[in-house]
Amino acid sequence: MFDSLTDRLEAAFRRLRGSGRLSEDDVDEVLKEVRMALLEADVHLQTVRHFVSRVRERAVGEEVLKTLTPAQQVVKIVNEELVGILGGESEPLRFSQRPPTIIMMTGLQGSGKTTASGKLAMQIKKGGRRPLLVACDLRRPAAIQQLQQLGEQIGVPVVADESATDPVALAKSSLEVARQQGRDVIIVDTAGRLHVDEEMMHEAAAIRDTINPTETLLVVDAMTGQDAVNVATSFLEKVDYSGIILSKLDGDARGGAALSIAHVSGRPVKFASVGEKLDEFEPFHPDRMASRILGMGDVLTLIEKAEEAYEEEEAAALEEKMRKGKFDLQDFLDQMKQLKKMGSLGGLLKMIPGMRQHMKGLGEIDDDALKHTQAVILSMTPAERAEPGVIDASRKKRIAKGCGMTVNDVNALLRQFDQAKQMMKAMVGGGVPGVPAMTGGGGAGKSGSGKAKRPHRPKTHHKNKKKKRKK
Repeated sequence: MFDSLTDRLEAAFRRLRGSGRLSEDDVDEVLKEVRMALLEADVHLQTVRHFVSRVRERAVGEEVLKTLTPAQQVVKIVNEELVGILGGESEPLRFSQRPPTIIMMTGLQGSGKTTASGKLAMQIKKGGRRPLLVACDLRRPAAIQQLQQLGEQIGVPVVADESATDPVALAKSSLEVARQQGRDVIIVDTAGRLHVDEEMMHEAAAIRDTINPTETLLVVDAMTGQDAVNVATSFLEKVDYSGIILSKLDGDARGGAALSIAHVSGRPVKFASVGEKLDEFEPFHPDRMASRILGMGDVLTLIEKAEEAYEEEEAAALEEKMRKGKFDLQDFLDQMKQLKKMGSLGGLLKMIPGMRQHMKGLGEIDDDALKHTQAVILSMTPAERAEPGVIDASRKKRIAKGCGMTVNDVNALLRQFDQAKQMMKAMVGGGVPGVPAMTGGGGAGKSGSGKAKRPHRPKTHHKNKKKKRKK
């Protein structure tokens, strides 16, 4: 979503890095570019003015203009102020000390509110709690069935009554259902409209006053730009809410809502929906989002995703295989499957600092390539997967025919496997400077000392060298 904004900001900062000491005119020129980039990203005008004013106030100070690295100082200031308008500190979901915790979901129709309810329930369940979903959106015919389907997919019960006409009474009755079933979190999906109206606001306020929620979360479509800020302001006046969920943050819109909404509303963004799948839903961290927007990657989120996808025992076993050189095509296939669990390949690569520059010119990263890789490997026999060296020309033809691809595709996969094997061996052995072991072992041997292995040096043979004799 922020690719265009990131490119504009990177271009502006490159101009700074080309200068030695900075003058106020230099700072103003760059901030003019930053201002235009934010406005083109559909960031709210009030937020843009506040941001540019704060950055300029700090950037023209003595500590920046007279420093030996002024460009780096300006980027640091921009990063800190960007974190500020995104909300500052991360705000986790609050849970009641006396269960059940009640979470009320509000928002316009089409904002992704029902889907966000299911995603939130799934994340809460992963955290060891027992959520209950309540279908109080009685105005949209398919809303109840949609929530029931989501509940079935994630294994969470749903309180629903298609004949009900009073959402307030249904929400109230769900409290007793939660007690009977031993559910400690209740997520209430309320009705939305295509636009803000008094009837919807009155209904949401009535539900809120009846169930007294621990958290009231406003779901906002991140692709709606400045209109999302208007929605947030209207709900704040009529219903009030404790936090925001940004949906569709993976879209190709300009992303102004994400940069404006926390600053204008004064309420923290607590979660972001970053894909269509139910597990593509993550806590919102302003510092990490600012780092992504500035093209600096997001290593912490990448590590968290890896920890979720990989079991500790599996990771240790994989590291041992790579250290002993026993990493085969079946292991390669297993790693591809684990990688798919972490999200889109393009999104993961952008979390690595500096990778955006290397990805330019490559076009979109095709996640279907993983499917092609899987098809080729599954066309091999177990013996071929264990010993790829036995795959000769005739075997390649058979494999290609079996998966509906070409011999060139098979050759490309085998080359890719060899490269991956060498890289993984180097990472585990500490042979790549600055790159830790992928499984968290510190890039060393079993001792975990962190010392890189010395490269093997062949012995030098001197055939004609005569030994010195004692006289």
